[in-house]
Amino acid sequence: MTSGPFPEPSPRSTAAPAASRPVPESLLTSGLEPVWSATRQRLDRFGPQRRGAISCPPLDPASALAIESLLGRTSARRLDLEELESSLVARGIGADLCDALTRLGYPPSAEAAQRRSDRTRAQEARAALHDAVTAWDESWTAEWADGIAGAGLLRDLDGESAARLAADVRRLLDYLDRVRPEGISRTETAAALYGSAHALDAGTRRASAVTHALRHRIGALDERELWEAAGILPDRVSAPALVWWLPVAGSSALDVQIRFALHAGLPLHISLFALRKHPISVDAGTPVLVVENPRLVEAAAERSLPVCVISSNGNPSTAVTTLLRQLQEAKASLWYHGDFDSPGIAICRRMHEFGCSPWMMDAPDYVGAIRQAEESDVQLMSDHKECGPTPWDPKLQAAFDHHRLIIHEEFVLDGVLNRFSRVN
Repeated sequence: MTSGPFPEPSPRSTAAPAASRPVPESLLTSGLEPVWSATRQRLDRFGPQRRGAISCPPLDPASALAIESLLGRTSARRLDLEELESSLVARGIGADLCDALTRLGYPPSAEAAQRRSDRTRAQEARAALHDAVTAWDESWTAEWADGIAGAGLLRDLDGESAARLAADVRRLLDYLDRVRPEGISRTETAAALYGSAHALDAGTRRASAVTHALRHRIGALDERELWEAAGILPDRVSAPALVWWLPVAGSSALDVQIRFALHAGLPLHISLFALRKHPISVDAGTPVLVVENPRLVEAAAERSLPVCVISSNGNPSTAVTTLLRQLQEAKASLWYHGDFDSPGIAICRRMHEFGCSPWMMDAPDYVGAIRQAEESDVQLMSDHKECGPTPWDPKLQAAFDHHRLIIHEEFVLDGVLNRFSRVN
């Protein structure tokens, strides 16, 4: 047995309590700092119940002798922490490895303990979530669970709270399957299902988890579109359709209101509530230009253009799509113009599928706008995303993916409005 700075304890002796046995000076030297630090780092990372081994750092002769004496053998390249613990406990330096390190001047890190606790809590939450969705009929449940965990929606939740979140989402999905709503209020739904009108407010954990589920059910739409496609609306008076010069053919209270606005030279917001109570009708063949941005409706009103212009205000709200369906039923001629960027072309693609003919949204229009910017010494922004297919003019996709320059609708406002008013 290697002799060392302190005597080997007798196997038959009764060890004194750890706190009453002095720590040998040979184990408190700065030369052993790498050993104790590495040991503490491992316990902090994996927990005090995990042992394993550490690489034995280079030691000066005195420190190496202290370790050899402690272990009762020559040092090796790897230091087994269970063996180290047994040796420290046998000499009364601590009740266990963690306690011994504390007495050696290396106490546990509270931050590390909190990180381990958080990690364990997160694992429990994720496991509970997966367990909760195993009984769901949908094929995408595991992917959904992974998705909301990856999005951070389980942060600070324990297993019970994660299971409750899954139950809340399931409750809403079952409600949609059972009721199959069309235009119900989001706040009323929240109050009816969860007891609070704010339980499904955008940005809350529950609403975000539902949005992820709806995206699996319905498709890759933005949050507002997803909820509206599911039949749940913020309400029927917000997100109205903004219109200018809508030549209505009926005599309802809404028709009268629209005519008053038209004669007064004012753009008008028309709510979904109003459109459902008083559907709109126009003469067959009435030209209607749908634009992405409200500024074009404002400009048409400023110029008193005698053509109908409706703003989708980005992705169209239910009020906008309801108005457009009513105009389609009246056999109006619907056209669409938007931004030349990847989101704008995606909206144009959806509006084309809806039944609107693209207006000045072809490749020559795009390239011409770029040339106009160059001649005006205007520095255009770039779009690094591909625009996707443009079935109304396949050459537009090639042109956009080649240039990747953004043409906002306002930049070509004059051409879009003036040409539409002349042609129609």
